[in-house]
Amino acid sequence: MKTDVLVIGSSAAGLVAATTGKRIYADKKIMVITQQEKTLIPCGIPYVFGSVGSTDNNILPAEKMFKANDIELIYNDVISIDRKNKSVKLGSKEVVEYQKLVLGTGSIPIEPFWLKGFDLENVYSVPKDKVYLDEMHSKIANCKKIVTIGAGFIGVEISDELVKAGKEVTLVEKLPHILGLAFDEDISLKAESILKERNVNILTGVGVKEIVGTKKVEGVLLENGTLIDADAVVLAMGYKPNSLLAENAGLTISEKGFIKVDEYMRTEDANIFAIGDCAEKRDFVTRKPSPIMLASTACAEARIAGMNLFKLSAIKTFSGTISIFATAIGNTGFGVAGLTETIARQEGFDIVTGVFEGIDRHPGTLKDTHSQFVKLIVGKESGVILGGEVSGGLSIGELTNTIGIIIQNRMSINSLLTAQIGTHPLLTASPAGYPLIKAAENASSKIMFNGKID
Repeated sequence: MKTDVLVIGSSAAGLVAATTGKRIYADKKIMVITQQEKTLIPCGIPYVFGSVGSTDNNILPAEKMFKANDIELIYNDVISIDRKNKSVKLGSKEVVEYQKLVLGTGSIPIEPFWLKGFDLENVYSVPKDKVYLDEMHSKIANCKKIVTIGAGFIGVEISDELVKAGKEVTLVEKLPHILGLAFDEDISLKAESILKERNVNILTGVGVKEIVGTKKVEGVLLENGTLIDADAVVLAMGYKPNSLLAENAGLTISEKGFIKVDEYMRTEDANIFAIGDCAEKRDFVTRKPSPIMLASTACAEARIAGMNLFKLSAIKTFSGTISIFATAIGNTGFGVAGLTETIARQEGFDIVTGVFEGIDRHPGTLKDTHSQFVKLIVGKESGVILGGEVSGGLSIGELTNTIGIIIQNRMSINSLLTAQIGTHPLLTASPAGYPLIKAAENASSKIMFNGKID
């Protein structure tokens, strides 16, 4: 078989790369190879265990989108890449020749081989695999006491969903607070408080020594000697890039296991691109390697790759990864974009912070009005906004994205203070008390001008 463009992977990265490539290069034949007959929406996986109900209600309509765009879809494994002959070998022994290859192989859960008992029955990781998750969902339905190890986004969201489903859930985290790698302490504590109110038992600042049991899990032994009874354990200890295929093809892999790419998402082989979780990223502000794995980032990288497949554009490049995370616990959302205060100070940035807490509707007597907290991280000399954190109603998802756009465009506090915004009582905060603008005012008051505090 032959194709002009071969994309490996049908999730967010592969889907967007293929459809973008077809839009820009309509005359090119594009083929996608995937192992999964049904592609899951990655960010929706935790909600399979509660709100969504099953994996069947969490399907990305990739097949329909490929068909609508005249993109050929093949269900198979890719065994190896032959860079010299520009071809890949499939599990069916067939060979596919390509002009351009796009690797969207994603990520896989970190398996704690060092942890005794990790392989016991009813100990589960959280892969993007429908068959695995269907079996996990079925078996966990009969379990009462569940321990989640790891309080990142996946661990927090799954724990919350399992409690809603009537389970007794204990969430164990070695860091001092849940979501500790994403947020500053002030935001993490808010999320922690709400999760506790929702009956998730949270144990932080302690690691797991062993998962206890003979054939099936019976409990989790913590490093402090505490034994927690458990019918099932969910391992939410992070993900690692699925880069073995690229490594075996001789492509350069970073120390953290990511495929090395340039600003066009090309590997060292100009005919091979890598996008999404498997591709190396650099932080937009610090320029250091970034471990961020997000579907939104993957889609941005996929558009860059798709646009630059056969000709390069100086303006269609990826200038760095802005970590933009958001989650919700009940009707309270939490979001972060760019650098947190903690990371900014660790990196040596001279910063000020601007904070404000108001409400997201006006007047506050309106139904569904929610408090809204905004924290901005700002370069003290330049006034450039480096990051932001928010908590409030479910509308903070879009506010978090707005802060991401502010960072990407290197806006200053003065630019934000003079930004023109639209407001409405039922939709936004008051223009006189708009939390994002008020946080900018607070930061502005702390910035030095001509040796004086303005």
